[in-house]
Amino acid sequence: MIRQGTPGVFFDRDGTIIYDVGYPRRPEQVTLILGVEEALAEIKQHGFQLIMVSNQSGVGRGILNLEEAEQVHRQVISCLRKSGIEVDAFYYCFHSPEEHCSCRKPSPEMLFRAAEELNINLAESIMVGDKQSDIEAGKRAGCKTILLLDSSESKDVTFKPDFIASNWSDVLLYILN
Repeated sequence: MIRQGTPGVFFDRDGTIIYDVGYPRRPEQVTLILGVEEALAEIKQHGFQLIMVSNQSGVGRGILNLEEAEQVHRQVISCLRKSGIEVDAFYYCFHSPEEHCSCRKPSPEMLFRAAEELNINLAESIMVGDKQSDIEAGKRAGCKTILLLDSSESKDVTFKPDFIASNWSDVLLYILN
């Protein structure tokens, strides 16, 4: 069987590419995690599509509104563009966990949708995230997975990633090797 499509690197937003401040409502709360710009630029140069898939339940929970979410989203794009990084697509789930939607991670639906819309080969792709729901979504979609943890977090995980990284330099080395 011939595999078609390009490889992609899927990544979560809060705690993965920006520091997790707990439901950011204002653009000034957006700060890229150290090393993410260099890593994403290098990954893109190696032919991977870049796709953000993010649960943003703050909207569904009424903590922030869609306009606030859009302002934060535009700031994320702006920060990445300042480093010359163009993300190929963004997928958000704004539902609360209580809504039991089909798109909220750990469901792989956002990854499946991206694969169909962008012609991505999921078997050649990688999901990077800081939570078990990210890893489960990636595994269920057929991707390799990277759990990004800082040294203060437990590495005792229930859904085993293919690799545990301490920072974006580790993520980059794993993806390119």
